[in-house]
Amino acid sequence: MTNRNSPPHDRVAPSTDTHNPAKNSNSMWGGRFAAGPAAIMQEINASIDIDKRLWREDIAGSKAHASMLAATNIISPQDADKIHAGLDKIASEIEAEQFLFSAALEDIHMNIEARLKEIVGAPASRLHTARSRNDQVATDFRLWVRTACDSIDIAITQLMEILARKALDHHDTLMPGFTHLQTAQPITFGHHCLAYVEMLSRDRTRFQDARTRMNECPLGAAALAGTSFPIDRHHTAQSLGFNHPLANSLDAVSARDFAIEVLSAATISAMHLSRLSEEIIIWASAPFNFITLSDSFSTGSSIMPQKRNPDAAELIRAKVGHMAGAFTNLVIMMKGLPLAYAKDMQEDKATTFRAIDDFAMCLAAMSGMMADLKVNKTTMRQAAAGSHATATDLADWLVRTLNMPFRDAHHVTGTLVALADKNNCTLAELSLNDMQQIEPAMTDDIFSVLSVEASVRSRTSYGGTAPDNVQKAAQNWLTKLKVN
Repeated sequence: MTNRNSPPHDRVAPSTDTHNPAKNSNSMWGGRFAAGPAAIMQEINASIDIDKRLWREDIAGSKAHASMLAATNIISPQDADKIHAGLDKIASEIEAEQFLFSAALEDIHMNIEARLKEIVGAPASRLHTARSRNDQVATDFRLWVRTACDSIDIAITQLMEILARKALDHHDTLMPGFTHLQTAQPITFGHHCLAYVEMLSRDRTRFQDARTRMNECPLGAAALAGTSFPIDRHHTAQSLGFNHPLANSLDAVSARDFAIEVLSAATISAMHLSRLSEEIIIWASAPFNFITLSDSFSTGSSIMPQKRNPDAAELIRAKVGHMAGAFTNLVIMMKGLPLAYAKDMQEDKATTFRAIDDFAMCLAAMSGMMADLKVNKTTMRQAAAGSHATATDLADWLVRTLNMPFRDAHHVTGTLVALADKNNCTLAELSLNDMQQIEPAMTDDIFSVLSVEASVRSRTSYGGTAPDNVQKAAQNWLTKLKVN
């Protein structure tokens, strides 16, 4: 190959590249083809600009395969040692950005194999015994997605911990709870944060479940039918950290449901991040002023000096479309494909890589925003006390104290709300005499339930917003996350 001392590792040589062993890219296909492909065919066929990021997985798979071939006496231990040494050299070249990727060699598999042959000679030609690019790419991609699941698990756990700490710090910070974006009942900011901890915990288990299901090894399935060589697929699976080999060779090279499942989990989790982003955007707006974002996660305006824009939250809100689009893209791509491998499946990686990259970025940005944001307690408390947020507490008091049917209590409370609106005051500012004009049996005790503090303290049912509940739940989550 050409000089490897200067090109960066992401440089891809054009499809007109003529260095050996690919004077024509038909050389990798053997004697069946007398002429090379058209230039546009090479361009549409090459995937190296996308799948070069699988180089670690490809080298790991090749080393495991070579070790297995030696263990089963298909190749000699000496050849396996040379293959291992050559692959280690290639890894160091890529790490040092001294490896020239060639579009003429199509993909990461052939690029590494061609360089291996330059380094170790004849033993490199034995490496592809009892395997195909079909099971090779299926293994590489599965390894990459599995690693992505592990990284995502760490990132989600970090965000959960940040939210749980925020919940603990604000277990008694009052804010309005909304339905239909209308003030409904007082809650605590900590309770609101813990709602997202619960959502993220389900997201986390979705990725963990997907990882468990995908942890089967395709390598050794060859093109689609297995191989006549006496390979040991359990040896290879164990070497690569898989639980066991995939049981059917057709399924092994055909399956992409593992990636679809991860993209589904990413879409659901990104949707949760988008909902939190929307709330951050609303809370940070001047009319609400519930929170202040740090300078690290805000931007300004080119024309309006006073602006502090929540761009990170807005971009997270937008990027959920990438995850949903990637999920849909891969499902639609796979739905019409007969078994086993088709070239359509080459497009799985670009879709998945971008979606997972975006999702990881969203998790990191959300962690940063939530860790840095300042809660404006006074503004939140004032908003919690507005819009007759304790009306339900009044109705509950009527049921509990006067033994009134709830529907009747609802009607009485609605009448009192209308009276408060007419008098331009809160429910707590109505006089007892005013209230008794509507319901004569009411007593001074009603005022004990009409403050927002009393309202949230009373919500002691399991999962409720009472500060003691929130404090215990936050502490439990922090303990659990440290253990896990």
